[in-house]
Parts: sequence; C-alpha cells; structure tokens
Amino acid sequence: MDSVLFILVCIIILGLTFDFINGFHDTANTIATSVSTRALPPQVAIVMAALMNFFGALLFTGVAQTITKDIVDPFSLENGSIVLLCALIGAIAWNLITWYYGIPSSSSHALVGSIAGAAIVSEGLWSLNYSGFIRILEALLISPVAALIIGFLVMSLFKIVFRNSNLAKTNKGFRILQIMTAALQSFSHGTNDAQKTMGIMTMALITAGFQTTTDIPTWIRVSVALAMGLGTMVGGWRIIKTVGGKITKLKPVSGAAADLSSAFIIFGFTFLHLPVSTTHVISSSIMGVGSAQRVKDVKWGVARRIVFTWIITMPITALLSACLYKVVMLFV
Repeated sequence: MDSVLFILVCIIILGLTFDFINGFHDTANTIATSVSTRALPPQVAIVMAALMNFFGALLFTGVAQTITKDIVDPFSLENGSIVLLCALIGAIAWNLITWYYGIPSSSSHALVGSIAGAAIVSEGLWSLNYSGFIRILEALLISPVAALIIGFLVMSLFKIVFRNSNLAKTNKGFRILQIMTAALQSFSHGTNDAQKTMGIMTMALITAGFQTTTDIPTWIRVSVALAMGLGTMVGGWRIIKTVGGKITKLKPVSGAAADLSSAFIIFGFTFLHLPVSTTHVISSSIMGVGSAQRVKDVKWGVARRIVFTWIITMPITALLSACLYKVVMLFV
C-alpha cells in the first residue's frame, strides 16, 4: 500500500508538472497572433491568457472523462499506476524537447501516444479501448483540417465585408477586437487542454483504488487549473516566434480571423467531449487565413516542418513510454 501511495503521489506531481509545462508550451499558441500584430504587449497578453486558461479549466470536465475511460479501461488496467507514470514522463520529455527547439508540437498527441504505448507494452494490443481510442484519433485528425477550412472562410468573408474600408481604421478596430478574440481563444484552450491532465490524475486515483467512478474531483480541477495558469505566466517565446510570424505575415484583421476560427473549433470539440490539439488547430487556422490572403504568402516549408512534427509525435511518445515502462518494471 505504501508503494501504491508513493506512485500515486508521483503521478499527481508529474500531472501538475505536465500541465504547468503545457501552460507555457501552449501559451504561445493562444496569444501569438495578438502579440505579433501588436494588439497586446507580451506581458499583458500572458497575464490575460493565464487568467482565461484558469477559468476555462475550472468550468468543463467532459474531455477529462473521455481521457479517463476512452483510451484504456482504468478499472481493469493491471499495473495501471506504472503505465500512467511512464506515460507522463514520456509526454513531459517530448514537450520539453519540442519547446527547446521552438517547434509547436501537440501536447495532446504526446499524452495520448504515451498512454497507448505504455498500456500496449504492459498488457498487449487489446488493452486499448479501440472504439473510444479511434474517436479520439478522429478528433485529433479532423480538427486541424476543419480549422484550416474555417480560417480560410472567415478570412475570405472579412475580405468581402471590409474591401472598401479605410485600411488604418480597419486595422485599429481589429486590434481592439483581437483583445477579445485572444481572451476567447485562451479560455477555449483551458476548456480542452487542461482536461487531459485531469483525466490522467483521475485514472491514477482509480487504478490505485482510491476512487470508484470517473467523476473528476474538485481538488483535481482546481489544482490543474492553477498549474496551467502558472505555466501560462512563464510563457513560451520560442514558439510565439514560429506561430506568430514564421507561418505567414499577420495583420490585425487576419490575426482576429485566426483567433475566431480556432476558438470556434476548440469550443465545438469541447462540447462534444473530445480532446483536440490546440497547437494543431491554431497553426492550421493561421495557414487557412494566410491562404485566403495569398497562397504564396504562407511559408509552406515551415508548415511542412510543423506537420511532420504532428505526424511523428504519437509514435515517438508511444515508443518512449513503452521503453520507460520496460525499464521501470526491472526495478518494481
């Protein structure tokens, strides 16, 4: 019992650490457009993002319950605590590597891949809940495509509506609008991204025998929301540079279009109780907005590098957590 409790405490600490890292890793995504268009000073944008992330994380639990039960069944997972411990270590390692190199990779892909990898090496391929797992994969795949299309359509609509408007006045108005769209996007980030760690921590309570339902305890909701808010305060300037300026040149009108598009997609999947990658969604909406302005203006070389990272994240983190599980079991 003492060892079970010790591993549970380690998982809780690692879960909060993951959310803290997720906060500064993904802060760049939610405020990159508003900072790059100078709608908000970086310090103000970060504080606002931290607060909105905190409130978003507190108010929703649907995605957390999906993570708790739809990847693997926590009630029948043998060595479940070890599986979750290795999954978190693998996901954290990958997040730090991609943050260091300024690559906007997906924390969601990293976490889902890590859980799957550790569970498979622990109990075999049939340990996965394939119906739920496939739904999650579909959401992770469909959401960036939808964001690309919505971004293109919103920017095209803005071009039609404001085609005869004074450019200086239009930009000034959209800088003001961007304050609201950046806040909305940060809030939507909290409603989806923070939920994944809540789900992992709830799974840990179930596998350790301290909980018998998939309900998310209040103390987990508050602690995860605080961890993400504090992580957001740290910021991620390396990724801001990539997302805010290296994909396409953004103006206030295009920044607002990208923010609205990505927030719409994230909220939509949150209400469906499905996790998405905010990194994928925001980057894709920027690509869609850039394409609506001029296809040649999108720096597709950078976009290909980002997409390549999206593709390799899940298999790499699955392999990493599987290896970690093998190593840890040598000592357990």
